[in-house]
Amino acid sequence: MSDKIVLAYSGGLDTSVAVKWLKEKYGYDVIAVTIDVGNEKDFTAVREKALKVGAIKSLVIDAKELFVKYFIWPALQADAVYEGVYPLATALSRPLMVKLLVDTALAEGASAIAHGCTGKGNDQVRFDVGINALAPELKIIAPAREWGMTREETIKYAKKHNIPVPVTVSSPYSIDECLWGRAIECGALEDPWAEPPEEAYGWTKSADKAPAKPQYIEITFKEGIPVAIDGQELDGVALIQQLNETAGKHGVGRIDHIENRLVGIKSREIYEAPAATVLLQAHQALEAMTLAKDQLRFKQKLTIEYSDLIYNGLWFSQHNRDLSAYIQSSQRFVTGTVRLKLFKGQSTVVGRKSPKSLYNLSLATYDKGDQFDQSAAVGFIHLWGLPVKTQAQVQLLGDTQGPLSIIAPKEEEPY
Repeated sequence: MSDKIVLAYSGGLDTSVAVKWLKEKYGYDVIAVTIDVGNEKDFTAVREKALKVGAIKSLVIDAKELFVKYFIWPALQADAVYEGVYPLATALSRPLMVKLLVDTALAEGASAIAHGCTGKGNDQVRFDVGINALAPELKIIAPAREWGMTREETIKYAKKHNIPVPVTVSSPYSIDECLWGRAIECGALEDPWAEPPEEAYGWTKSADKAPAKPQYIEITFKEGIPVAIDGQELDGVALIQQLNETAGKHGVGRIDHIENRLVGIKSREIYEAPAATVLLQAHQALEAMTLAKDQLRFKQKLTIEYSDLIYNGLWFSQHNRDLSAYIQSSQRFVTGTVRLKLFKGQSTVVGRKSPKSLYNLSLATYDKGDQFDQSAAVGFIHLWGLPVKTQAQVQLLGDTQGPLSIIAPKEEEPY
């Protein structure tokens, strides 16, 4: 009796070929597991395709609600973006997939898990590290990392074995989708000087073809989580889907990024993330109104650490648990509504309000009703500047090079 292996199956080129290759190379009976994180519309076709190419069983798991509740919303509350631009869509979906793959392998009595990652990407790390954290007894096989075929050779292998694939040599894009974004790689995109062809995009219109009039939307948050658009309460999945459609129609959410991969190389990455772009922008605007200065500054540092943790495949770490505790605490008063303007590829915050706002009009205004005690500023400035004044009197004024020496040092003597 053959050993069983659970394969993370997307229906794409590599995983479709992997079903045949795993049987041919190792003799495994393949159980294909497709996880719905908002990445496909016709899962019936995907399931049937897995069986057609040789899987003994094909499972489809709807994980969209889990993805939103336990991965997307915590990342949004953390303002998580990798290197300041990438909303971590693919990276966030991987730990959820790992958990569901491990659960399936244990339930089905499989001895191994396979995934379609190559040896050059980040996903292999996320899958391998996650599986080893949750079920170290399971063997891990990554066919695309082992078989040594180029993309063109993989397509030829598929044709030889009558495996239908959604790509051709002339249109070789590798696409990964989930609710939080769409990643496009390969082909002409590998030239960082070349503008991405319009055909590569699927969720967003180009700015020049976007509507001629702006659209205003209002997003309501409760403790850092969006709960309504324009006053209409929506569940997380529906809210993200609606924003992807609305913002994408206005060309919002295109990202062209030279990215530092975990494996040590730079890669050119194209992303579409309309909902993520708008929600991250709105959330940060609301935080600016409801968090104190020291909270904001510290959270900005934590955001970088948290984003790197997600990108680097360390979701199942105690470090994540510890960082998440602070993030959750920081969101207690991030409640309110943000108004945004969507127009020709841009999303702009144009209004915000909150019942927990730290913005006090009577202190900020220069008009009637100003309650700020300007006379208190003199004493504050005196105490604030006292250390500088003291040091300057003792060390700076006696400097023969003059006060400018601290910013224009004396030139070194020539040899």
